[in-house]
Amino acid sequence: MVDKVIKSDAEWRAQLSDMEYKVLRKHGTERAFSNDAFPKTGGTYFCKGCGTPLFEGNTKFDSGTGWPSFYAPIDGENVGESQDNSWFMKRTEVHCNACDGHLGHVFPDGPQPTGLRYCINGASLTHEPDGG
Repeated sequence: MVDKVIKSDAEWRAQLSDMEYKVLRKHGTERAFSNDAFPKTGGTYFCKGCGTPLFEGNTKFDSGTGWPSFYAPIDGENVGESQDNSWFMKRTEVHCNACDGHLGHVFPDGPQPTGLRYCINGASLTHEPDGG
């Protein structure tokens, strides 16, 4: 079970940039190809809101969509799912189970071994290289 991180709206606004707040707290989406700050090599990706480890670099792949994509989370308990019926679509939203921050969506068109594509907003992640 993940320890819950609870903060007031004012605390989130003080901690996060405008884009990070829009994505993590208001379920927004950054523009495709707008976040190129992440290497294509190893390391660990953490929730920008609370520091929970979410994805390993060895599960990252280039989906061509313009958002960081992974085929599996580090631990299924760290990443939650809910139905998102916005924009006249039926999608599966993924969020950080610790702080409830919106991360992106998961789709069934990813590579093996899972066949899943976790399409994640770069604004919701921080990266720590291996050995960091």
